[in-house]
Amino acid sequence: MTMTNPAFRRNPAFKDKQNMSAEDLQKLYELTSENTVAEKPMTFESTLMKSVLGFAVLLVGGVIGWLIVANIPAIAGGLLMVTGIGAFVLAMVNIFKREPVPALILLYALVEGVLLGGLSMMYNSLWDGIVVQAVIATAVVFAVTLALFASGKVRVSKRATQIFFVVVLSYLAFSIVNILLMVTGVNNDPWGLEGIKVFGIPLGVIFGLLMVLMAAYSLVMDFTMIKTGIANKAPAKYEWTGVFSIMLTVVWLYLQILRILAISRN
Repeated sequence: MTMTNPAFRRNPAFKDKQNMSAEDLQKLYELTSENTVAEKPMTFESTLMKSVLGFAVLLVGGVIGWLIVANIPAIAGGLLMVTGIGAFVLAMVNIFKREPVPALILLYALVEGVLLGGLSMMYNSLWDGIVVQAVIATAVVFAVTLALFASGKVRVSKRATQIFFVVVLSYLAFSIVNILLMVTGVNNDPWGLEGIKVFGIPLGVIFGLLMVLMAAYSLVMDFTMIKTGIANKAPAKYEWTGVFSIMLTVVWLYLQILRILAISRN
């Protein structure tokens, strides 16, 4: 099954054995063999601890970005541009590396944190208290999704995953068109097409809520792949792959919620 993170998709350690080809089964055997792997297998507890570390670094970066923008607003634009490009490059490097590199993942967390911190400060200066609301909402969505997954009430399916990608790619295409219309001056609304109201509700809020649902489903896919990796006794180093994928999804979720709140207040 196709997943959000190509690092999961390429690695047989994160594939369900029932859906594996003979070649993938052989690769999995070689990957988890005691003769070829000199480290312990993945565990839930260790993955959790690495996740805490990753998000702690993200938080440190966020504080740094917040303080810089708050105290030196003149460089806010440059800071967001540099960290935005840096975070994107590091994300691509980590996504397409064959094996996870903890240092690169933590560096991504730091740079992404600075970007989010600076961006959050700018939003909060326009709409006081919006960041606290977004953080709480993100934590609630994450906790509820994890609880539903742990209870077995929410599962990944082939059809749901296909719908997920159709919706996300469609929204991406819409966003590109929206940006082009705003940049060229065709649409002067601060939110572009997302400012259009449908039955009194801004289109950005409707699409934003849909993206929150997609992000929640993305979390379910992340949890599923981590669970599969643990069941397949994948090497412990791949716990970082799970941490990185969850981090990407949570960042996406937070930004969507932040936009929903901003558009609603506006």
